[in-house]
Amino acid sequence: MNMMVSRRALMGGMALAGAGALLPRAAFAWKVDGGALYPATDAFIKGFVDRRELAGTLAAIGKGQAEAAFFGAGVQSIDRAVPVGPDTIWRLYSMTKPVTGIAAMMLIEDGKLTLDQPIADILPAFANMKVQNTPDGSITDVRPAKGPVTVRQLITHTAGLGYGIIQKGPIRDAYNREGIYGGQVSRLPIPGFPNTPPAPNLAAFADRLATLPLVYEPGTRWSYSVGLDLMGRVIEVVSGQAFDAFLKARIFDPLGMTSTGFRVAAGDVARFASNYAPVGGALLPIDPATSSIYLDAPPIPYGGGGLVSSARDYDRFLAMLLGEGKTGDVRLLKPETARLAMSNLIADSVDRKGTFIDGQGFGAGGRVSLPTSPGGAGIFGWAGAAGTIGFVHRGLGYRAAGYTQIMPSDAVPFQSKFGETFFRDVAR
Repeated sequence: MNMMVSRRALMGGMALAGAGALLPRAAFAWKVDGGALYPATDAFIKGFVDRRELAGTLAAIGKGQAEAAFFGAGVQSIDRAVPVGPDTIWRLYSMTKPVTGIAAMMLIEDGKLTLDQPIADILPAFANMKVQNTPDGSITDVRPAKGPVTVRQLITHTAGLGYGIIQKGPIRDAYNREGIYGGQVSRLPIPGFPNTPPAPNLAAFADRLATLPLVYEPGTRWSYSVGLDLMGRVIEVVSGQAFDAFLKARIFDPLGMTSTGFRVAAGDVARFASNYAPVGGALLPIDPATSSIYLDAPPIPYGGGGLVSSARDYDRFLAMLLGEGKTGDVRLLKPETARLAMSNLIADSVDRKGTFIDGQGFGAGGRVSLPTSPGGAGIFGWAGAAGTIGFVHRGLGYRAAGYTQIMPSDAVPFQSKFGETFFRDVAR
């Protein structure tokens, strides 16, 4: 869940004149061996803590299938001086999307879905969708969609669906009114975020979404959306398992991702990082670890932005991707399925101008670099609303991720500059 619109509202509404605690003057370094291997990245992530811009930062970088180097600075929470480490638990938000995309690809490999299958085959309520005549305009001035919404479109954000954090006007209001969200932020009231209750389960989420018009014609434009959240409902209907149970059985348990899920267990709170917003030169805790909304079971396992995980766990997922479906003695996907998942699944005709993937492609829940992209071809991954980022570079044979917790994620250039800093290290 990349909260591009609502994050601005968050910042505007939370100008509380110096609220929150200052960062500690001394930065706690978790481990320094990664600094020798990746000095530019090491200096980069530590700098944010030294400048008191972030409470804690961590990097995880691995070559091929070798063990990753984990190195970080700072603390999990300002009020509890516990250094960050590879087992610190972070809110992934939209880094959940590639996980859901891979889950969809597993069912495609199983023969239970196809990429271009209309989702109305599984969810009949989506059989006769309407499209806004004016995107973000009236939700009653609509026309019949020219084609069906497909599995491919759900996992690539080309279904024409909207996002309450992106859209404006009546369609945004309708999403909020129906509780069609892409994740959760805090128990606290946050300016810019709706205060209506979320849909109570994935079935209701899907049914409510089907009653609202699409913003764009299916297959015509890349539109960041709740598509991966809806994919969670498709997965549970097709698999016969609850979506969260499917992820646990087919991905998390096989990979040993024991710190990954949609909720933080009471026994894991000591490893959970707090989430912050910058206010007046200080960091305000908007979701403290010890009273986090993630301590409760969410109403919906959000496939687009609901997971929490550790750097060690997510590195196992990235290692599987880099291994084309396999890491260690565990294979989740056939090599050809993994390669397809990480390839560009959208046609050249799909309009992506002015979007997060302008000039690039998109695969199963993650951005795909093209030969003309910065860093070259072979990159697959995505980032999250609280500052995290994770990707594989198949061309160079690396997997990399950066972790912190701040909203909006663009308040500091940790997420936006992590990739290019990593490339300075590996291109030496």
